[in-house]
Amino acid sequence: MCLCVQTFDWCCTSHHIKRDLRQQHSMVATHENTAWQQHTMVTAQHGNCTTHSTNIIGHRQQHKGQEGRDNNTSRKAATTGDMDEDSMRKRKDMFNGGPGPTSNMSASHSKPAEEDVKATVLQKEVGLLSGICLIVGTMIGSGIFVSPKAVLLETGAVGPCLCVWAACGVLATLGALCYAELGTMITKSGGEYVYLMEAYGSVMAYLYSWSTIMVLQPSAFAIIALSFAEYTSTPFYAGCTPPIVVTKCLAVVCIFLIVSVNCLSVKLANYVQNFFTAAKLLIILVIIVSGIVLLAQGNTENLSNPFEGASTSFGSIGLAFYNGLWAYDGWNQLNFITEELKNPNRNLPLAIIIGIPLVTVCYVLVNIAYFSAMTPTELLQSPAVAVTFGDRVLYPLSWVVPLFVIFSTFGAANGSCFTAGRLTYVAGREGHMVKILSYISLKRLTPSPALIFNGILAVFYIIPADINTLINFFSFALWAFYGLTALALIVMRFTRKELKRPVKCPMPIAVLVVIVSCYLVLAPIIDKPELEYLYCTIFILSGLLLYFPFVHRKFSWTRRVMRPITTYLQLLMEVVPPDNNE
Repeated sequence: MCLCVQTFDWCCTSHHIKRDLRQQHSMVATHENTAWQQHTMVTAQHGNCTTHSTNIIGHRQQHKGQEGRDNNTSRKAATTGDMDEDSMRKRKDMFNGGPGPTSNMSASHSKPAEEDVKATVLQKEVGLLSGICLIVGTMIGSGIFVSPKAVLLETGAVGPCLCVWAACGVLATLGALCYAELGTMITKSGGEYVYLMEAYGSVMAYLYSWSTIMVLQPSAFAIIALSFAEYTSTPFYAGCTPPIVVTKCLAVVCIFLIVSVNCLSVKLANYVQNFFTAAKLLIILVIIVSGIVLLAQGNTENLSNPFEGASTSFGSIGLAFYNGLWAYDGWNQLNFITEELKNPNRNLPLAIIIGIPLVTVCYVLVNIAYFSAMTPTELLQSPAVAVTFGDRVLYPLSWVVPLFVIFSTFGAANGSCFTAGRLTYVAGREGHMVKILSYISLKRLTPSPALIFNGILAVFYIIPADINTLINFFSFALWAFYGLTALALIVMRFTRKELKRPVKCPMPIAVLVVIVSCYLVLAPIIDKPELEYLYCTIFILSGLLLYFPFVHRKFSWTRRVMRPITTYLQLLMEVVPPDNNE
C-alpha cells in the first residue's frame, strides 16, 4: 500500500516536473519568437543581418539539445535580451552612420559607388590630342574654301595674297602666345570674358559677353553652317546656284545635329571633333600633294610675276587681313574650355605651339596649290574654289573634294558650338546672363541650356544672311576685343603681380598684337566708312542699358519674374546649378 502511494506520489511529482519543464520551454520559445520577430524587422530595414539569424538558429538548436535543464531558461532569456539590445544598438549605429553588423560589407560596396559619383560640374575630359584637334578643327573650316577669293580680291595679286595668308598665321600665333599666358595664369573657362573681368572689371566683361553671346559667336556658327549647306547642296544643282531656301534649311539641320551631339555628351563631341579634324587634314594633304605635282609638271605661270597689279590701299589690306583672319579664327578656342582641359599649364601652350603653325603651313600650301591649277581671274569667278580645283585636278574622283569639305565645315561648326556654349555658361554663372544658362544637365554633365540658346540664336542669324557682310561684321568687333585682351595682359603685369605665370609671353609680342588689332579695327573705317561699323559700336554700347538695372542694381521684381520660368525650364531640361568646385 505504501509502495503504491509512493509510486503515485513519484509519478505526480514527475508529472509536475515535466509540466514545469514544458512551461519553461514555452517561455524560452516565446523569448526566441520575440527575438526572431525583432530580427526579421531589422533584416527588412537593413537587408543584411545574417549574423543575427545565425545566432538565433544556434540558440534554438542548443535549446532543443538541452531540453529538461531548468537553469538554461534564465541564461537563454538573458542571451536573447542581450542579442536584442545589441541588435538595437547596431541598428542605431547604422542610422547614425556608425559601424553596423554589415559595416565591412557596406564599406566594400560603398567605395566603388563613391568613386563612380561625379560632382555636378563640367568634367576634365579634354586631353592634349583633343585640344589640338579643337584648335586645328575649328580653324580649318569654311574659311580656306571660301575666303581665298576675298583675300585675293582685296590684295589684287598672287604675291600679296600669299603674304597676307602667311602674315595672318604669324599674327594668330602671336595672339595665341598672349592667350597662353592668360590661360595658365587664370585657369577659368570663358576665354576673353574672364581676362577682361580680371583686368578691367565687370562692365567691360559684360559688354564682351553681351556682344559675343548675342551676335559674334552665333553669327560665326551660322556662317559655318551656311558654308556647309552650300557645299552640300551644290552637287545636286549642277550648272546653277542652289536655291536659298534649300541652303538655309540644310544649315538649320546642321545646327540642330551639332547642338544635339554637344548636349548628349562631352566625350561624343570630342570624338566627332577628332574624326572630322582627321578628315579635313586628309583632304588638305590631297590638295597640297596635287598642287606639288602640278608645279613639278611646270604649271608655274601664275607664280612667275606674283606682285603685278597689287593693291596698295590702306583699307584694302585691312579687309584682306579680315578675311584671312576669318579663316584662322579659332586659335583662341582652347581658352574657352580651360576648366575642362587636363593639365592646362602643360597642354594649353603645347596645343597652341603644335596646332597654329600646322594650320599656317597648310593654308599657305593650299593657296599655292590653288594657283597652280587656276588663274587669279578663274579663282575669283569660282563659286566654290575647292570644288573647282577638284574638278580640274582630281577627275574622275573630284567628288571626294566637296565630300571632305562638307566634313571640314561640319567639324568647324561642332568646335564653334562646343566653345560658344562654355562662354554662355560662364557668363550665366557670373550673373551676367540669366541663371538658367549656367545650369548643367544632371545626367549628361553638359551645359545644355547654354548650347541650346546659342543654337537658337544661330538659326535666327541664318534668316537674313549675306555671308560676306557677316564676316566683316564679325571680324570688326572681334578684333576690338582681341586687342583689349592683349592689353589686359600688359595691364595685369603691373596690377596683378601676385598671380603665378607658368607661361610668360614677351612684352613686345603683346604690344605688337595690340597695335595690329587697332589697325584692323580702324583701317577699314578710315578708308571706307560704312554704317555697319557704327551699328556694331552702338549695339555693343547698348549693353549698358541692360547692365545697370539687371546686373548692377539687381531689381527684385526681375527675380520674382524669372524664378518660375527658371524652375519650369529646369524641370523640362533636367538641369541643376553647378556645384561649387573651388
